[in-house]
Amino acid sequence: MSDHAHLVRYLRKQHVLSLCCAADDQLWCANCYYVFDETRMAFWIMTEPDTRHGELMVKNQQVAGTVNGQPRTVLLIKGVQYRGRVRRLEEATEQIARAAYQKRFPVSRKVSAPLWEIELDEVKMTDNALGFGKKIAWQREK
Repeated sequence: MSDHAHLVRYLRKQHVLSLCCAADDQLWCANCYYVFDETRMAFWIMTEPDTRHGELMVKNQQVAGTVNGQPRTVLLIKGVQYRGRVRRLEEATEQIARAAYQKRFPVSRKVSAPLWEIELDEVKMTDNALGFGKKIAWQREK
């Protein structure tokens, strides 16, 4: 399996990310359920714009965060650090994302919160199961 395929497989299996936002000398982090779209190399999340992280995302599209599990031993550590740009989805893309989100998280059918896309610019994965300190890096081509 290629490094990229390994990274994509991991992101598709997980379901919660940490989201770190900053604007106007304010910092905030939140945990969000996500769906990973490998064709766009993007996360889709659902949140209201009047949340603390929502307000910061509206002011500054640059975000960062992590995706990781909670292994009991250092030899099984796997996780991702990411950096990207977030935007609120609209029209056709929003409908596609909402269908995927509702399929993965059926309880979200009862929620009308907007969907957002975090378009990834850079991802670094650590996977100690492949060898202690093994890193897999991906960057969006400009």
